[in-house]
Amino acid sequence: MTHLPAVPIIVPALAAALLLILHRAPIVMKRAIGMGATVIFAVAALAIFEETRSGAPLVYRLGDWPPPFGIVLVADHLSAFMLLLTASLALAVLLYAVQGWDARGKLFHPLFLFQVMGLNGAFLTGDLFNLFVFFEVLLIASYGLALEGLEVERLRAVLHYAVINIAASSVFLIAVSLLYGVTGTLNMAHLAERIAEVRAEDVGLVRAAGLLLLGVFAVKAAAFPLYFWLPAAYSHAPAPVAALFAIMTKVGIYAIIRVTTLIFPGGEGAGMELTSPWLMPVALITLALGTVGALGAQRLAGMTAYLTIASVGTILTGVANGGSKGLAAALYYLAHSTLVIAVLFLVSDLLGRSRGAAADQLHPGPPLRQAAPLGLAFLFAGATVAGIPPSSGFLGKLIILQSTMNGLSVVLIWTVILVTSALTLVTCSRAGSIVLWNYVEPDQPTRDRPPRAGEWTALAGLAGCSMLLVVFAAPVTRYTGEVGMQLTSRGNYIEAVLGSGHDDLVRPQAVGKAAP
Repeated sequence: MTHLPAVPIIVPALAAALLLILHRAPIVMKRAIGMGATVIFAVAALAIFEETRSGAPLVYRLGDWPPPFGIVLVADHLSAFMLLLTASLALAVLLYAVQGWDARGKLFHPLFLFQVMGLNGAFLTGDLFNLFVFFEVLLIASYGLALEGLEVERLRAVLHYAVINIAASSVFLIAVSLLYGVTGTLNMAHLAERIAEVRAEDVGLVRAAGLLLLGVFAVKAAAFPLYFWLPAAYSHAPAPVAALFAIMTKVGIYAIIRVTTLIFPGGEGAGMELTSPWLMPVALITLALGTVGALGAQRLAGMTAYLTIASVGTILTGVANGGSKGLAAALYYLAHSTLVIAVLFLVSDLLGRSRGAAADQLHPGPPLRQAAPLGLAFLFAGATVAGIPPSSGFLGKLIILQSTMNGLSVVLIWTVILVTSALTLVTCSRAGSIVLWNYVEPDQPTRDRPPRAGEWTALAGLAGCSMLLVVFAAPVTRYTGEVGMQLTSRGNYIEAVLGSGHDDLVRPQAVGKAAP
């Protein structure tokens, strides 16, 4: 049994604990520990990605308990993909933060690492209860990160964000309790088998628990009508924190994909497919309302927050298309949107700092220092998020459209995606023309420092990853296709977790009560 899947969780956790002990240490030491732990995690993520290329999931059983007992971590194609994306984002965001922003809060580095730990754990866990635990770890860390500075508007936004997510977590526990009460297990691979054996009188309970879970994940993903907590929380968060938050909505999408493909894959009985017919309308409405919100935003950060919601709608459109092709398209767009939304949050911060009192408000401000590089950075981010050829946004939307070619609602899906893409282009063009070209003479000179080399490097790294999705589009789409195939063939996952003898596991005679 390899210990590799535990590294992305253990290393950030130990480093965060050490930083809490050394909270009075010089900022240079904190940066070294934080960056070192993040680099180690990134190397481990790359190693997991390579190890899972053969198709066999990596399974780590804490305490070496036999399945389905104990805590189990599972790294398959989907987990490895999400880990590598998280590592790329975390490295760039941390590099941006250590240019000076991290000195504003004594607990930035431990909170950052705890959030990375929670993200990694959510992607690796093979148990529904531990998915809840890692959700709470990343959410609690995000509350602390978003509160840095204790501004009144920020405090109000975080309070709203926290209350909504705490309520969702309570529903999560109810759903988990229902599933355990009926099946006697929370191991996801074991649940996939047990649900097929549920007695007829308990089918309704299992379906209700599944729908509650999907509702909770929709809150985490910020899907319609449960997205209203996100715009204020993300737009008022500090720029590096908001950039890291770009992947938090993707945790909800990941959970939807994992649960619907593994536990409720379709068919008769309690394991029936739960997302039809509501997921596609939810996805398209989320996309439309996110785009309209971005068009009406009054700040660059607010515009980017609404574009985050729009990206969630686009990804869920691919998920709702179903099958390996739909999932592959959704995952390609997921990677693109995570990177470009992070770029937009960071560019908004740099533009806001360069405009003095005008900040990132979408009204005329003073002439920009370093206007050319800032303008090019915003042009790249805006064109990519709008889907201008040959950007990763264009390819991502094209792949999603291709995955709907045989769908009954193809006209509606194509119309919504194309119209929202045009509106996104108008949104970014409007914002760019106001911020970059519409000047007024300032009452006093701006005193904020110009962007540093490390900040430009972080932006270049994220933009470079986005461009790599285009340059290596063929192998990337081939890999996401393999991910989709593995997700729709769940036997490989179940076999890896439960072992070749899982058919001989002790089961109650009639599943409906907890196993002894």
